[in-house]
Amino acid sequence: MPFRILVIRLSSMGDVIHTLPAVAALKRSFPESHLAWAIRPRWAPLLEGNPFVDEIIPFERGASRILPSLKRLRQQRFDLAIDFQGLIQSALLGKAARVQRIVGLDRSQAREGLAALFYSLKVSTRGIHRVDRYLDLAAAAGASGTSVEKEFPLPPGEPEGTLPEGKFVLACPLAGWGAKQWPLEYYQDLAQDLRRNFDLPLVVNGPAESAALLARIKDGHSHLSGLAGLIHATRRAHAVVGVDSGPLHLAAALAKPGVAIYGPTDPATHGPYGGSIRVLRSPTAVTSYKRRPEEDPSMRAIDPHTVMEALGVILGAAGSGLPRNSTPLNLLRRCPA
Repeated sequence: MPFRILVIRLSSMGDVIHTLPAVAALKRSFPESHLAWAIRPRWAPLLEGNPFVDEIIPFERGASRILPSLKRLRQQRFDLAIDFQGLIQSALLGKAARVQRIVGLDRSQAREGLAALFYSLKVSTRGIHRVDRYLDLAAAAGASGTSVEKEFPLPPGEPEGTLPEGKFVLACPLAGWGAKQWPLEYYQDLAQDLRRNFDLPLVVNGPAESAALLARIKDGHSHLSGLAGLIHATRRAHAVVGVDSGPLHLAAALAKPGVAIYGPTDPATHGPYGGSIRVLRSPTAVTSYKRRPEEDPSMRAIDPHTVMEALGVILGAAGSGLPRNSTPLNLLRRCPA
């Protein structure tokens, strides 16, 4: 029987994407292993066609649905589990699967410190960004080559809804909680500026239930889709504008150029990874992960003109000879990343 590895990363979209390089490093280090990933069904499409994942184990919510998933895990008889989630729930999942060796973050770094009580190996990482922390976790579990180029294998997606035929800029206004969102009226101003300066439409993406909300962005092109449609639209986009949310991290993983608007969350740990997306953050921002429903004042402090200025550098780079990541001095003064 091959060496069997269980990866535990149940959610959410951005976190699953941030875990991809660590899992690729694990599979490359143990090519003959059987690697299974326990994940919420909602996010399982992110792993479709992943060459480093041999099995996707959907882990449902609710007591009646958990038991069949646990039974499936126990039947696998895994040799090693790596908990990338860092919650008591995810740590208990590894324990309930009767895995003898469970690797996770040290109590001081796990999202829920008590989760570390269930780990046989507790890892203190020097990594700051989540991607680097997860790579350190994989290295502690035995993976090699974690310092080489990071791999983000993602599916191609599928066309959903309607998109402009030519180039467009993609924005996903919604985030996990309201404090991370940019004011909707700012997207309308940005859409007008894009048309005026670059003759490009602003496509605003969201799930079907966000139709009424996105319709408030009068000059935006609404694109309603599921996860597969979002991936397809992101691959097609000429550039992106985003906030701290899964769609932004998807764009970063696909090396799309763009601008990210940050407020209460820290871009050093949760920012777009890879350098293709420029981060704007107001000097007034105070780091907080409280899930407040109301918009954070530091998000409103980043006005549409500032975003357009940064986006203009990116959109004009090909014709102007400017490097993609060049930044006007006045932009640096106003909104340091």
